[in-house]
Amino acid sequence: MNKRALIMLVAAAVFAVGCSSFNRDWEKASGIDFKGVEGRWIGSWHSDYNQHNGPLRCLITKNDGENDVYHTRFHAKYKLGFLTINYPYDMDMTIKQNKGMFNFNGEADLGWLAGGVYKYDGNGSVDSIKMNYRANIDFGTFKLERPKDNK
Repeated sequence: MNKRALIMLVAAAVFAVGCSSFNRDWEKASGIDFKGVEGRWIGSWHSDYNQHNGPLRCLITKNDGENDVYHTRFHAKYKLGFLTINYPYDMDMTIKQNKGMFNFNGEADLGWLAGGVYKYDGNGSVDSIKMNYRANIDFGTFKLERPKDNK
C-alpha cells in the first residue's frame, strides 16, 4: 500500500469516529429549545474554486464564560466519484449579535490533506446563515437554515 492510500485510509477511520459522535449529538439536540443562533442547522456547501458541493450540517453552542464565542461543529459530505466522504470538524467562532442579525468569524486548520487553514465570515438570523470560506486552495460558501424537524 502506498503512503497516500494509507493516509486516506487512516483519515477515513478518524472521520468515521467523528461522524458517529456528531450524529449522536445531532439527535440529542433535536429536543432542545435553543436561544438565538444556537442549535441545529442544515444546508449545503459550495466551492466557487472547483464547483464541488454537498450537504452540510452544523451544531452551534455557546462557550461558557466566553463573550461572543460559540463552539461550531460542522459535518460536510463530499462526493469523490462513487465514494462519499464525511468530513466532521469543529472550531470556535466569534458570533456577535447586532439588531437581530448575527455576524460570524472563525478559523480552522483542517489539515494539509483538506487544504490547511480555512477562514470563515458571514451573517445570518435565527432562521438562516450564509457564510463564506477561504483557504489557499479553495473558497466558497455555506448556506444553512433550521431543519424542518427542529423543535
